[in-house]
Amino acid sequence: MAGYEPKIIGFLCNWCSYAGADLAGAARLKYPPNLKIIRVPCSGRVAPELVIRAFKEGADGVMVLGCHIGDCHYATGNHRTARRMPVLRALLEFTGIEPERFLVKWVSSSEGELFAQTVREFTEQVRAFPPLRERMGW
Repeated sequence: MAGYEPKIIGFLCNWCSYAGADLAGAARLKYPPNLKIIRVPCSGRVAPELVIRAFKEGADGVMVLGCHIGDCHYATGNHRTARRMPVLRALLEFTGIEPERFLVKWVSSSEGELFAQTVREFTEQVRAFPPLRERMGW
């Protein structure tokens, strides 16, 4: 679709992934402006309902980025994310939302380049699909 730019929502853990995004900005690393960041205390606080709501309210893709396993500032928050999000991915697929529109990844505060690369790659991945709102008839 000509001129289509996907809307992507990113739930970023305050302690690692958000700091990684900040590092990417400070280093002037290039990534698409499609991402709207929502800063959360921990990836473990991202309820499946929030992801579904993001899609329902117009997101074409949703990312949940958190601390690497074993580095969570709340001890087990990212373990909770690692357990819940695969189930959510299956639910999204069941409802007709391509699982490729959803990404869970671990990005630390020192990984600004990984953050920028993740946003670039995910944006291209989501861009390959038509706008979700249009396809789902919402």
